[in-house]
Amino acid sequence: MRTSHRDRRGFTLATLCAALIITCIIPSVGALNVTYVVLPNATHYLTTMDINDTSEFQFTNSDIIGENIPVSVTNVTLTAENGTPVNYNWTTQWGSTDEITFDKGNYTISYISPLENNQIQESFDIPYNVSVYLAEPYDVRNPLLAGLSSGADIIRTPENTTIVKWNQTVSFDLRFYDKAREDLLYLFGEFMIILAVLLLIPFFLMQRPPE
Repeated sequence: MRTSHRDRRGFTLATLCAALIITCIIPSVGALNVTYVVLPNATHYLTTMDINDTSEFQFTNSDIIGENIPVSVTNVTLTAENGTPVNYNWTTQWGSTDEITFDKGNYTISYISPLENNQIQESFDIPYNVSVYLAEPYDVRNPLLAGLSSGADIIRTPENTTIVKWNQTVSFDLRFYDKAREDLLYLFGEFMIILAVLLLIPFFLMQRPPE
């Protein structure tokens, strides 16, 4: 017996609901997360990163042309999916990057590394969901002072924390500023306006018709 049009519509709706539930339960492939928290004085930042199906991790950052450069890190912790701390082996080679090795699996790694020039940039082998946390007095909302790679989503919390997010990206670049630098920009702008007015006054006086 052929299914009626009404029955087919109900079946389609049920199928879509089931697909939606399955999508919510099963995470997207490659949907890993990495979080960067800028620490006070903006001299260091804390990285917390998901790493899957691996047995090693190298501590590097990407430069302007995408080359990996070694970075010094402290407070390194490795955590299993159940939240249990995991032991690792540290390897340091002269002129090379620091590396840790461990049993192959899925982990979360966190570490603190130096921050220079108020800028964080990174590239990944697979897509990551990136979140950067900036507490006061740091901000990125003034385009004249900040720099953000495409796709950035800026969130301002009630606690005056700025969160910058990128979804499913293989690279990002962020440059932030502090309030003192923003105040200096406004002061410079006011000075330029006053200077422009002073320079234009003689011009307008010369344009006045003779009495």
